[in-house]
Amino acid sequence: MSKQTFTAMAGARAEKEAPEIGVGMLGYAFMGKAHSNAYKKLPYMIYPPPAVPRLIAICGRNEEAVAEAARRFGYEGYYTDWRAMMEDDRIQLFDNGGPNSMHAEPCIAAAQAGKHVFCEKPLARNAEEAKAMLDAVEKAGVKHMVAFNYRFVPAVRLAYDLIASGKLGQIYHFRAVYLQEWIMPHYGTPKIWRLDRDVAGSGAIGDLGAHIIDLAHFLVGGMKSLSAVTRTFIEERPLTDGSGTGKVDVDDAFVATVEFENGAIGTLESSRFAAGRKNYNCFEINGEKGSIHFNLERLNELQVFWVGEEPKETQGFHDVLVTEGHHPWLEHWWPHGHIIGWEHTFVHEITHLLDCIVNNKDVAPYGATFEDGYRAAVICDAIAESAQAKRQVDIRY
Repeated sequence: MSKQTFTAMAGARAEKEAPEIGVGMLGYAFMGKAHSNAYKKLPYMIYPPPAVPRLIAICGRNEEAVAEAARRFGYEGYYTDWRAMMEDDRIQLFDNGGPNSMHAEPCIAAAQAGKHVFCEKPLARNAEEAKAMLDAVEKAGVKHMVAFNYRFVPAVRLAYDLIASGKLGQIYHFRAVYLQEWIMPHYGTPKIWRLDRDVAGSGAIGDLGAHIIDLAHFLVGGMKSLSAVTRTFIEERPLTDGSGTGKVDVDDAFVATVEFENGAIGTLESSRFAAGRKNYNCFEINGEKGSIHFNLERLNELQVFWVGEEPKETQGFHDVLVTEGHHPWLEHWWPHGHIIGWEHTFVHEITHLLDCIVNNKDVAPYGATFEDGYRAAVICDAIAESAQAKRQVDIRY
């Protein structure tokens, strides 16, 4: 890795040599844009950075579009074949922001080429695919992380720390919902790749449910069994090329009841048919000594309740504004009360991965490894299996 000297801006005056990490990105749409923004923002906001990302190349099938993305996001070049990008020795970190069907093969190839791997969620279309990816990165000995970015919301990390410290005591309940509305009838959404099992693997289960499944694992622990129901509300949609209609073969919504290994019980629910809900990711955890409630649409806040800490006349949930300098990552941003947003979670998670790469740290427990991605994929498959079989399913890894 080459060295590059950076001088601090807008604050402390210092010089810090940071190793440079060459990045190759697959995908230039939603997640390609989000990750690229984080790579560019990281070196001057997370100061001194653990490493300086060098945007070597971005890859996509449409040459005109990927060339424009390279110019827009500041990559040195582009590829239209991801296999050719794997041969670029300047790239040490492969970032996979492509559709779910493009996760397994490129990530496995990157690991075999000795590159560290960062992959969008869900890790794979099913558990079998995810296990092959996990085996590949472990065999290669590279660092690996799944982009479960909500682990890197300061309020969520605060919830993790409170639980890990034992302040909530025994955990009784975990309930989570992740709701959106963007494929309801009034949107007229055609059969895009997220509605195609061959490409996506599943619908709301993998797209939204994977996030709350990972949060359940992160905050409460492993799951022992579950029972679920799924529903597809619109079974035929127009094809994107206008040639007719196609069958929707993924779920639009699911609800599951779960039993955790530590004795807690919970519910998971995701839908892309929840009118009025844009990106409503909420969880509540009830414990022996208190409760925690989080809503992604108010991501700078954490609601907490502590048993017996106040007179009963005023006892209840309290809003904690998680923007103090001692809260996770907030020292890098603004004075307290100056809120941050969704895009900042990507800066935090990529900073964590770069730190793990250059300082040979473990990605777990704060970051989601490919093992975490595999565990989430097992749960996603179990939800689909339970709904189809109409019975409770025991979780086996």
